[in-house]
Amino acid sequence: MQALDALLNRVSVPRLLEPAPTPEQREVLFAAAMRAPDHGHLQPWRFLTVEGAAREQMGELLAEAARLQDSEVSEAALDKARNGPLRAPLVVVVIARLQDHVKYPKSEQLLAAGCAAHGILLAAYAQGIGAVWRTGELAYSPHVAKGLGLAEGEEVIAFLYLGTPQKEPRVAEKVDLAEFVSAWPGKS
Repeated sequence: MQALDALLNRVSVPRLLEPAPTPEQREVLFAAAMRAPDHGHLQPWRFLTVEGAAREQMGELLAEAARLQDSEVSEAALDKARNGPLRAPLVVVVIARLQDHVKYPKSEQLLAAGCAAHGILLAAYAQGIGAVWRTGELAYSPHVAKGLGLAEGEEVIAFLYLGTPQKEPRVAEKVDLAEFVSAWPGKS
């Protein structure tokens, strides 16, 4: 697949089935993530893979976080939290590792980690792997961070769900670029 094809046509694929990406495919996914723009070569990211029974444990962690957030949370919301990680055979948790640095602000490091996540999505599309970026408010819970073993200065920025597309991915819609791009006329 040509790089421009992946850049111009990647779409989210929310309905995913077994099998998960192979070890060889995963190597490509994470190698692509490592190519994210990264001033200072800080590599302000890391990844957790969650699959098999660990997805159920992650679901329980999310349900606990929902209960801590709202003691009157509905059973439907708890079930949604529990079942979230079961949407795909593989969940990649993208973690930003934000460091104090005299030259590279944390905001830039956070953007770099987001680019690493996007690299995984692009590499998944290029390999025919279905992928979707879902996060939600529970991803930012201190309880979830602790349960996933995050260190100080780390934060979850993405749950990437990966697997085999249940059906043919939709075609990317064309966007009117004029709505987003304009020339700056210079300082007046």
